[in-house]
Amino acid sequence: MLETLLHRSTFALVLACALLASNVAAAEAPSAQSLIFAGAGGRTPLTQWTLRSDPGDRGLASGWQRGGFAGREVSVPNDVNPHSYSGRAGARNYEGSVAWYRTSFAAAAAGEYALDFQSANFRATVWVDGHPLGSHRGSYLAFELRAELAAGTHTVVVRIDWRNPGAQARSGFHRTWFNWGGLNGEVDVRPVGASELAAAGLRSSLLADGSARVSVSVEVRNHGPLRTLRPEGTLVRGAQTVALAFAPVTLAHGGATLASSTVTIANPALWSPASPSLYELSLTVAGESSYSARVGVRELSWQGGRLLLNGKRLLLHGASIQEDAAGHGDALTPADEDAIVHRLQAVGANAARAQHPLDPALLERLDAAGILVWQGIGPVEGAGNWFSTTPRLLAEAESQARTAALAAQLHPSIFAWNLVDEVAGNGHNAAEVSYVRSMSRWLHAHDPTRMVAVDVWGDHPPQTPGPLYAGVDAVAETDYSGWYDSPRASPAQLAVAMRGRLARMERTFAGKVLVISEFGAESNGLNAAGSPGSYGYQARLLAAHIAVYAADPRVTAMFVWVLSDYPLTPSFEGGSIRGVLPHLKLIEGLNQKGMFTYGGQAKSAVAAVARLFRALPGS
Repeated sequence: MLETLLHRSTFALVLACALLASNVAAAEAPSAQSLIFAGAGGRTPLTQWTLRSDPGDRGLASGWQRGGFAGREVSVPNDVNPHSYSGRAGARNYEGSVAWYRTSFAAAAAGEYALDFQSANFRATVWVDGHPLGSHRGSYLAFELRAELAAGTHTVVVRIDWRNPGAQARSGFHRTWFNWGGLNGEVDVRPVGASELAAAGLRSSLLADGSARVSVSVEVRNHGPLRTLRPEGTLVRGAQTVALAFAPVTLAHGGATLASSTVTIANPALWSPASPSLYELSLTVAGESSYSARVGVRELSWQGGRLLLNGKRLLLHGASIQEDAAGHGDALTPADEDAIVHRLQAVGANAARAQHPLDPALLERLDAAGILVWQGIGPVEGAGNWFSTTPRLLAEAESQARTAALAAQLHPSIFAWNLVDEVAGNGHNAAEVSYVRSMSRWLHAHDPTRMVAVDVWGDHPPQTPGPLYAGVDAVAETDYSGWYDSPRASPAQLAVAMRGRLARMERTFAGKVLVISEFGAESNGLNAAGSPGSYGYQARLLAAHIAVYAADPRVTAMFVWVLSDYPLTPSFEGGSIRGVLPHLKLIEGLNQKGMFTYGGQAKSAVAAVARLFRALPGS
């Protein structure tokens, strides 16, 4: 999981007024704004970088860690080659390579500075002014490195190595999407003051009189001498300001503690899909440090297989989403993230499912849109697999899940932490069972306001649930009836098959919140109209599934697979469906189960699904 090696050292002084050499990327303007609202104060995004590919892996030997390399100018987030995903070029791109990024920034004063990375795929190694700062592996997981710096301009170099996706999978980072490589998340720099506020959390519950009890917590760190710190805070919405009173905390140098404040809000503006009200949370230690976020006041509860939001039954319908956009890969722009939200709204979704931790800027958009999120936080494996079998890999899997949950805990849209995708039976092995049980206990203790969930491979469910499911609140199953299973069956036969699978699921997991995590079919314009693989067939099949799930009162959520087409592997042509439909025509390299094409064009399924979803309760 995290392999962060922090080397704190004082680097050579470079005068703030010195001119940058022509081969050094320009320092980011102080007025630049982060794409992410939530976080510590004082952040400056580093967006303009020089990129140099290194397919022969000669950069280290050539001293590129010192920053002396030429290249092309790019904007970060960035994928090195977000275009080639099929054929020979796609195969080379998928197998990965090595690349180097370089930028610079101006430190206004001497002191400690934090470099915050939202994501890098796969292994990132970082230097500042030629000195090693640390390394990290694993995409979609934020990490931070720190250094003591002199006032002036400093050069940051990042080496990215995303070779060998098979080895990535064996180390606990399997991908069910293309192996794009690069700095695919925002990078920020900020000065670290005499104090620091981090890891803010919020819990809220409703009282009988209609008011809400809200508890806010924040980690207070002291980088000064032994002293007493007095954190302050507010929750603001429109003209309403709620003061947060924290008890003073006395900390030695290097000490940290969790401070908390509990308030009661009369007539709160509650967050829900119908009314996604947000409060602005501001936390400060006066004159030293700050932290801000947009948060929601809401109460999520579940009992007897029913999920409640603010005391009302919650019924969810939507689609799985992949962070992938044509021409950008998984290094999404604000427009790409807006497009994901708009497409969800176009199909009438009030929820989305993600297999990996979503970018915080996208989560903020989903918060604001009132779209709930089934959030995957653990290793993503191929159906029925589990690679984290050694004690070290098992510990790293748990660290991966904890890191993702802590990073996203303020988002009101997240209603479930999903620990595994497509578990078979009662688990692949004892290690997978141990991981789910351990993380279920940790999540329930740390965040009792959200469900702990697992996703079951629908073709291989357990007949009797074993220990893996004991601490789980919600269970999802895939159902590809009409595609991988019986694509030539009649509508009546498919309905019988789907209802039979639901009945078995309900018997096996009685009392759990039940979800259909995946259903769908490939579609494009290459197949005969109305036949499997056509737009019309996909639309009819999705409608048939939705009709069955909507009629079953024990189903809480359903997610179409998938919102938009996306690159998978260069040789992908439908998988096992080829054995059933050998004459099916598919576009190599793309998973085409999307309701939108990879370029964003709506398929016939969009109108069909939107009509049905908007007629459902909770829409």
